[in-house]
Amino acid sequence: MCYLAPMRIKLCLLALALLTLSGCNRPKAVTIFPINNAAFTALHGTNALQRIERLVKISPRDSGTAGAAYASQWIARELREIGLKPVADTWVEPTANGSMTFSNIHAELPGRSNSLVIIGSHFDTKSGICEDFQGANDGGSSTGLLLELAAFLKTHESLHHTIRFAFFDGEECITTYRINDGLHGSRRMATQVAARLGDQPVTAVVIIDMVGDQDLKLEIPRNVTPWLAKVALDAAVAAGYPRLTIARGSMIDDHWPFLERGMPVVNLIDFEYGSAPGKNDYWHSPHDTIDKLSTESLTTTGRIVLEILARLEADAVGDTSVGTTTN
Repeated sequence: MCYLAPMRIKLCLLALALLTLSGCNRPKAVTIFPINNAAFTALHGTNALQRIERLVKISPRDSGTAGAAYASQWIARELREIGLKPVADTWVEPTANGSMTFSNIHAELPGRSNSLVIIGSHFDTKSGICEDFQGANDGGSSTGLLLELAAFLKTHESLHHTIRFAFFDGEECITTYRINDGLHGSRRMATQVAARLGDQPVTAVVIIDMVGDQDLKLEIPRNVTPWLAKVALDAAVAAGYPRLTIARGSMIDDHWPFLERGMPVVNLIDFEYGSAPGKNDYWHSPHDTIDKLSTESLTTTGRIVLEILARLEADAVGDTSVGTTTN
């Protein structure tokens, strides 16, 4: 992920306004299963951290390598153990470093409707950092947490929305983000999902990235869908994390391909990851290791995601006791 220049931010925000004018017409249903964010306890955060510990043993995981392929297989096995049916999407495409093989993994928890909520994370690591680069926070934290959220939500039957847990390969760029460098996995899935919007409409795309830092400072980039950002801000307060803010700038991350295709998106990310406030010296460095993460941060982020989902569920059936997403 990276920040966008100010002029590009203005253009992105103008396009965003046009994209989201019709974003509030979402389907209604009759009943939902209540989601209680407080039920996602420190035990779940501990489980998420343990999943991350297992994942970072597969290091490095930069795209096109045996590590990335093994990581995708490991994620599929974890999903099967949870009781979901993983789908592997493997393809070859040109990159800034020649043709490369990528593999996305996803699994769906069927709802009462086919309206889709995608919760996404990338699992790949930045190439060229060091031979045993863990990427514990950048790629690892969101992947472990997403697996634990999948396990938690698997116990919830009769949700209105169909939930897709998406694990993207190829988020990291080799040199600089452009059409053939970075966001490979999210761009591919966004294209696939966009082609089926008539049959399977998308209510929301929620991307999580770098969410395990002990000193958690979650932000929402400016280039997201306004009504969904408001849902996330309100959800964070309800989940006991009132510090969630809108970042000063926009960002290129896995939410971007979905936004470009007109889907409602929000991104939760902590882009301040370093040895002191205001520094980012752990990011894309050998210091991005498992000891920098905390159960508390993972639990907090998990609760926010679940509260966002709870509000989307409530809005789908017109339940104003939880909150509304129309804005």
